[in-house]
Amino acid sequence: MEFSVRIPFVELLGFRLLRMDGGEAEIAFDPAPEHQNSFDVVHGGASMTLLDVVMAHAARSVQDDMGCVTIEMKTSFMRAAKGPLLARGKLLHRTATMAFTEGSVFDASGKLCSHATGTFKYVPRLPVGPGSTQALNRISTD
Repeated sequence: MEFSVRIPFVELLGFRLLRMDGGEAEIAFDPAPEHQNSFDVVHGGASMTLLDVVMAHAARSVQDDMGCVTIEMKTSFMRAAKGPLLARGKLLHRTATMAFTEGSVFDASGKLCSHATGTFKYVPRLPVGPGSTQALNRISTD
């Protein structure tokens, strides 16, 4: 499944969107050595990005004509993340402008590595690409 918008940082990390529908999303991540910290496990920033992206996609899955920007996120790390990872996001509640979500990252054996809750603001998606009036893909967050 393809991501509906181009996110260069997500491309750099190599995330793969597996599912996005009905208030839920799943993303796979096969970390490379450059995604590790000094303990040779997945860097917390990579895990947090994975959680952020999966929660935003869960929020967008119920209204894909809108974008989402992160308002706040709280992350808890339960164990070191190694090897192929699977992130699952879920929309818990939404209003006209806000989405309240949760996400979890699991290792290959199904053990929970990290969990997050996040709040996202729905924003209008703008045209991007050649011929767009928004060459820098800027969105208003006000």
